[in-house]
Amino acid sequence: MLVKTMLNAKSRGPGIETIAPDAPIYQAARRLSELHIGALVVVDSKGALQGILSERDIVRGVSARGELCLVARVSDLMSETVHTCTENDTVESVMAVMTERRVRHLPVLGPKGALVGIVTIGDVVKSRLDEARSEVDSLRLYVAAG
Repeated sequence: MLVKTMLNAKSRGPGIETIAPDAPIYQAARRLSELHIGALVVVDSKGALQGILSERDIVRGVSARGELCLVARVSDLMSETVHTCTENDTVESVMAVMTERRVRHLPVLGPKGALVGIVTIGDVVKSRLDEARSEVDSLRLYVAAG
């Protein structure tokens, strides 16, 4: 399955939640909590990808800086090295990148490098489970047909 297919199947759509690099961490934490998501894509005023801020980044910041972390800027804690994928990548290749790089969120870039979505580890797991269920159903039909 391709990432494009997985994005189209998402219940919320390909939705991309973004935040500006100069936003305060407390605002980012509030949005993560309200939206029940694990990361925000950091973009500049032109929509260009600058980084990604995950729950892990915030936890590391609080651990290192204490409560002062909450008034820091997103750019202070975000991961600037962002691993991405394209719409034409396979779910298997995305799963490999997530496993190797130990990341749970991959922004998806379109043909011209524009941000078109985000794939999470949950999306990958759901996709793999759906594929497994489909294979089981096909095998049951095959066996039943004798």
